[in-house]
Amino acid sequence: MNPTLTTRMANLRARMAATKTDLVVIGPSSHMLYLADLSPHGDERPVLLMVSPTFAGFLMPALNVDSARQHTDLPFFPWADADGPDAALAELLAATGVPAAPSIVLDETMRTDFALLVLDALGGATRRFTTDTVGYLRSRKDDAEYDALKKSAVLNDAAMAAGFAALRPDITEYEVATVIRDFYKANGATTEFCSVCFGPNGAFPHHHTGETQLKAGDAVLIDTGGRIHGYPSDMTRVGYFGTAPEGFGQIHSVLDRAVEAAIAAARPGAKARDVDKAARDIITAAGYGPNFLHRTGHGLGIDIHETPYITATSDTVLEEGMVFSIEPGIYLQGQFGLRLEEIVIIRNGVAEILSDMPRTAVAGG
Repeated sequence: MNPTLTTRMANLRARMAATKTDLVVIGPSSHMLYLADLSPHGDERPVLLMVSPTFAGFLMPALNVDSARQHTDLPFFPWADADGPDAALAELLAATGVPAAPSIVLDETMRTDFALLVLDALGGATRRFTTDTVGYLRSRKDDAEYDALKKSAVLNDAAMAAGFAALRPDITEYEVATVIRDFYKANGATTEFCSVCFGPNGAFPHHHTGETQLKAGDAVLIDTGGRIHGYPSDMTRVGYFGTAPEGFGQIHSVLDRAVEAAIAAARPGAKARDVDKAARDIITAAGYGPNFLHRTGHGLGIDIHETPYITATSDTVLEEGMVFSIEPGIYLQGQFGLRLEEIVIIRNGVAEILSDMPRTAVAGG
């Protein structure tokens, strides 16, 4: 096992001890990628990674064993289609040394039938999800993860700039998105997502990029992210084509101040809801409280959305290494919507922005 994975497994066992967890059960997911650098084909055949204080191993379909062996030296308990997984699962559970009526952690992203297979085999088990074990560890990024996320963010700056540079009369949202996707591909990245919104479409926080054509006076919102070195980026910037629509400048200023207030609030020891409140208070004071329709942010790591979540009700205490978005928005139905988004990491006691691209509105045309 490589040194990073050895460290992660040791850290997981320390969390298991601290949380009195007897067994962690992970399905094919980003949790498995984090712990074992393995992302097996996910279908109806049960694949499980089990970690106890003294053992770690895989329940693995026999037809996947040779391929998976290239990525891990942990032991496999293979099963064939002709036999089914029950006997192999029993052998794996015996190897873990799991006690009677254990306290287990289940991967919240695994298939329900996988989870029930485990629960049926462990009568009397108490179970919870990964929040205080694997999720806890994943929310605190190490230096290598910081470097990967920073590189991904800087590449995204250039992709975003390419998208705005492509603006011209009658170009469609889809065509601008294609420019951005092509930029990722040309630079060794893959597209995680890309939302391009012209005019009134920006008032839909999750607008599906389409065939709307750009015209003078349109606000433009681009929310995009690529993935490189295993980690994604995520950023939103806004601009306009020709002349800015009425109220654009005022709302942009409000959002910029909301971002700054949230960044200032994001410190070790603060709660996630304190960050949400800092942004929301600025927007509410400006008279646009009802037009801020969503949470202030979400964590980012291997997954584009992961813990911590920056909501009005979250008591999550921020700590060094946590990475999350700050993305307040104001949406005026039938007119336009603006959102400004930064990804920050709590580092050296402050919230450091990963992007190098200013939040200044981009004027096109």
